[in-house]
Amino acid sequence: MSAFHDLASQSYGGDEAGLISGYLFDTSAPEPARVIDSAQAAAWLVEQRDKGDEGSGEENPSYVWLHFNLSHAHAERWLVRHANLPDTFYETLHEGLPSTRIERADDSLIAVINDVHFEFSFEPSDISTLWISVGPRLVVTARTKPLRSVDTLRTAVKAGDAPRSSTELLEHLLRAQADVLVKIVRGVTSRIDRIEDELLAGRLDHKRARLGVLRRLLVRLQRLLAPEPAALFRLLQGPPAWMAEPDAQALRGSTEEFSVVLRDMQALQERIKLLQEEIAANVNEDNNRSLFVLTVVTVLALPINILAGLFGMNVGGIPLADHKHGFWIVVAIVASFTAVAAWAAFRKKR
Repeated sequence: MSAFHDLASQSYGGDEAGLISGYLFDTSAPEPARVIDSAQAAAWLVEQRDKGDEGSGEENPSYVWLHFNLSHAHAERWLVRHANLPDTFYETLHEGLPSTRIERADDSLIAVINDVHFEFSFEPSDISTLWISVGPRLVVTARTKPLRSVDTLRTAVKAGDAPRSSTELLEHLLRAQADVLVKIVRGVTSRIDRIEDELLAGRLDHKRARLGVLRRLLVRLQRLLAPEPAALFRLLQGPPAWMAEPDAQALRGSTEEFSVVLRDMQALQERIKLLQEEIAANVNEDNNRSLFVLTVVTVLALPINILAGLFGMNVGGIPLADHKHGFWIVVAIVASFTAVAAWAAFRKKR
């Protein structure tokens, strides 16, 4: 078992073919999940092609899972040379469309799935694509950046989880993806709870910006992931002949779990929207209060400004210029007008 983990850790960065990890699954073998490198995988694929249809009637045939780093220059070349994948797989690699979909191509399943980065920091940009090809004897997954769901599946396999078939491996991957989304939803919920508590306590700070980042994250995740359950459901209406009925039922179950997570994400978006509206209302109320204070100050200063302007003109005939109590008379006039203006302003406020 120590050699198993050592080889897995050595292959984490990818070998000369860009293979991050490779596993040979054989439930009849003493070691159901055995680590293999790109050379061993190539030899196994040649052996399977030489066998042809021999052994196709086995209940739980052996199969290989190969996980590639597409950033490696030789990864796609190795796949073209050894994997014998449908042309549709390579077309999806180059078309640049990240929308989720699962479709049949010849006798294989081709899937484009979106997942969050391994170093996920709740940013909308922390999402990348995983390309998958699933056949009865070969499963290929490929990505350009480390993704969390695949790493979760790799960790489970290292711990001794050995899916019986390639379809069961896909089902485990989809459930791992759903588990990752559940953790994201919990993390977002925790952040929203803290923001809501601070809002109720009157500490606004910069919560609109924080809520905006979380809402953009959820919107992008939902836009990219929402087609996945429907695509898988359509596929399971006419599954390939090699897909066993129990495996198809398990895939349907993972689809239902995924749909529940998506509904939770939709509810979170609505909650964020309500909080943003409440914060905006509070900000508008504060702005209106500040504007009212500014208006009152301006109104109260208006009488004295008018009188100061009039009495400050350097012309003859200024009233009360020679009166011994002229200053106090002007003060009384200003105070009277100011009191009337204040009464009018606060009356409108009430």
